[in-house]
Amino acid sequence: MRELAKLEQSMGYRFSNQELLRQALTHRSYLNEHPEVALGHNERLEFLGDAVLEIIVTEHLFNTFPEQPEGELTDWRASLVNAKMLASIAQGLEVEENLYLSRGEEKDANSKARQYILANAMEAIIGAMYLDGGIEATKTFVHAFVISHLDNILENHLYLDPKSRFQEKAQEATGITPHYRVISESGPDHEKIFEVGLYLEEELVAVGNGSSKQEAQVAAAAQGLANKGWK
Repeated sequence: MRELAKLEQSMGYRFSNQELLRQALTHRSYLNEHPEVALGHNERLEFLGDAVLEIIVTEHLFNTFPEQPEGELTDWRASLVNAKMLASIAQGLEVEENLYLSRGEEKDANSKARQYILANAMEAIIGAMYLDGGIEATKTFVHAFVISHLDNILENHLYLDPKSRFQEKAQEATGITPHYRVISESGPDHEKIFEVGLYLEEELVAVGNGSSKQEAQVAAAAQGLANKGWK
């Protein structure tokens, strides 16, 4: 059995029932290869953790910003609990090294699928922590590792998606509204890849790729923010 003390130390929480933590780290694919393992996979814990995380973050935002309209609070919450943020937190805690994955999933390390596996595991850990230690212990963890990112998100307008952020920055800096053009399409119809250019007037600022035009535009905008040095 894998030793999880180092992970618990990095999270600042010791489980009374360590099997809950082990289950939170168990991906469905692992059980397909190891049917002898008595633990279930982490999807039910993920379901619970998603709800617990959302209520803790919602309560904090509601109490901390009494004058803020619902729409903005919703955007701020989404920026704290989205898959990219949760996957990043999981990586910082070295959750990835402790996941129980199939051999196939283990090889697929730097993919979008791995990001979702990490985000789901983070939600499952929060669900497991809630069952093990209750709401107050879970609040302490969520405040330390999730809500702690809020100041940076607000300061740098990271609650806006990359397209909105690039448009806001471009209009501030240049007075120009950016636009996007499809440069190329490749692959079969069911697996198309779009290459999209981001332009300020006729200046090509960045290029992005994605499985939809929208995804490629978001990738181009994120690259454009980096190319321009705009946070």
